[in-house]
Amino acid sequence: MPSRRTDLDHVGAYNFKVDINGVTAGYFKGVDGINCELEVIEFQDGDDLTLRKRPGRAKFGDVTLKKGYIVTADLQEWWNQAKAGQYVRRDISITLNDNAGGELRRWNLYDCWPKSWKISALDGKGNDVVTEEITFVVENLEIA
Repeated sequence: MPSRRTDLDHVGAYNFKVDINGVTAGYFKGVDGINCELEVIEFQDGDDLTLRKRPGRAKFGDVTLKKGYIVTADLQEWWNQAKAGQYVRRDISITLNDNAGGELRRWNLYDCWPKSWKISALDGKGNDVVTEEITFVVENLEIA
């Protein structure tokens, strides 16, 4: 009998899906930068000499999506809107799946807009696939 996955099993980083505004956005080679950090507020209570700390505002890292270059209108149009000063914000969901396709973890990134876009180097002597990277500013993050 095959063994079932337990909470102590490692999870492969290769089985994920990217949705933008609820629509699957294609196949991506990688996702990088999902993170959140709390500012630390230091304070002193009255005449207590101990320096206390408490959590402050949350800051969210920029997220980069990497994929093989294909001619798609959606991401390119979103980039062109941002470049023209029209900051259209969209929600991005990154879903990590198990080998059967079931959802293990979801990161919901809210009010995102494209910050940078680039393609890989072009090399006439190589045979690498052209990839593109789009980096998004993230306003809020929820781990579901």
